[in-house]
Amino acid sequence: DYVFTKEHKLPQLKDIESFIKKNQHLPEVPSAQEVEENGLSLGEINAKLLKKIEELTLYLIEQNKKIETLQQDVMQLKKTN
Repeated sequence: DYVFTKEHKLPQLKDIESFIKKNQHLPEVPSAQEVEENGLSLGEINAKLLKKIEELTLYLIEQNKKIETLQQDVMQLKKTN
């Protein structure tokens, strides 16, 4: 739940994209190779996955707000034309 606090800094999507291109996995989530070599703790990976789900939810909310604003702008432009 700490992802939803104001203190938590949501990473920029462009930074995540760069990380994925370079490392071929999500930040803070072990790569397939790391899992193969070291195994993984079910509790630890579940906590990391929950964090990613929460972050995705915040990104979706942000994107939805942008879409709604764009839709309003389009409607205003249609009215003026």
